[in-house]
Amino acid sequence: MAILELDLSDPELYRDGFPHELFGELRARGGVLRHPAVPMARAPEGVPFWAVLRHAEVVEANRDWERFSAVSGPSISGTEPGHAGHTLVASDPPVHTRLRKLISSGFTPRMIARLDDRIVMWSRRIVDDVADRGECDFVRDVAYLLPMHLIADIVGIPEDDRPWVFSRTDTLMRAADPRSVLTAEDHGRAQLELFEYAQRLGDEKRAHPSDDVWSIIANAELDDGEGDAQRLTELELDMFFLVLAIAGSETTRNTISQGLMALLDQPDQLELLRHDPTVADTATEEMIRWSSPVTSFGRTATVDTELGGQAIRAGDRIAMFYPSANRDERAFDEPFRFDVRRSPNPHVSFGGGGAHFCLGAHLARREIRGIYRELLTRCATIGVTAAPTWMCPGPDQSVGVSIDTLPITVTLR
Repeated sequence: MAILELDLSDPELYRDGFPHELFGELRARGGVLRHPAVPMARAPEGVPFWAVLRHAEVVEANRDWERFSAVSGPSISGTEPGHAGHTLVASDPPVHTRLRKLISSGFTPRMIARLDDRIVMWSRRIVDDVADRGECDFVRDVAYLLPMHLIADIVGIPEDDRPWVFSRTDTLMRAADPRSVLTAEDHGRAQLELFEYAQRLGDEKRAHPSDDVWSIIANAELDDGEGDAQRLTELELDMFFLVLAIAGSETTRNTISQGLMALLDQPDQLELLRHDPTVADTATEEMIRWSSPVTSFGRTATVDTELGGQAIRAGDRIAMFYPSANRDERAFDEPFRFDVRRSPNPHVSFGGGGAHFCLGAHLARREIRGIYRELLTRCATIGVTAAPTWMCPGPDQSVGVSIDTLPITVTLR
């Protein structure tokens, strides 16, 4: 068995985006490769794992929760023991099924219609602000604001509280980048403050329900299958708040940001999207494939098994690298070509299907379509004024590679 002589968890490997050329070389060696134990922030002693790099093997592992469990969390090094089994990304059926049903109960057709209205409203407000100034940091002022405000609308966070909540969420992501000036203590403090805020908000929604998704989720009760009604515990509600704040905002932000870069790099594709609204859906899926906003997800083998021709032992960790799978030549025609008309497009950015398919996939698609509809309708030109910078906590963070700054100028039609 060959062991990789490199460190795929090293944040510096991703400092300018995903190393797609390297991923291609590794895929040529096999779909599943043994990775040595390397030090990680959550596991200084190191964790050996299997790197799952090809599309077929990622889909297989992602769908088969019985062989590859999510209970230990999505990071390669695993989650804190007290958090295991209490979130959608760190649980398996039947616990996962119960959590998913409880959370889905808040997204009624009426609530989804209301969120669609909010997407239109926030997209217009955000583009209005950019248009007034003529220039902005696209990540901070556009791509970040839309999903964060939608999450805040879902949770029912008052607008006056949002800058404070947004800044703590930002600290959580930035502190994990080795080049950041933030410390582990800053990360821990921000996480604690968000937990405390989530607890206060949950208490308020349970005591005084209002007309928002969080009130429904906080008070929802479902039959547990044994005749008893259950609702989310305080820990489950707090953890879902954190998952929403990070996964629900960072991933969409990444796609919106990298989508703009791809469109500006290929003006013919931008003009096609601008003038042909029938490609909006396929363009959205291509941006999601191209950006692969989740870098990797970890799983634990529950039995001795085989994946991609490799013998994997019970207890082994695997890491599914979605950006590699989304450029796999075996699954996509011309995978390195950005094509807003691409169809079919079996990308795995939302997890590749199965029980763990991303609960927020439909909302993310709506947000991406909404902001680009507003941008391309209102703006005659969009130009990048400086090279983008990247934030790189690394794959152990799961959402570990994203554009940090992207200065642009705009002119109106």
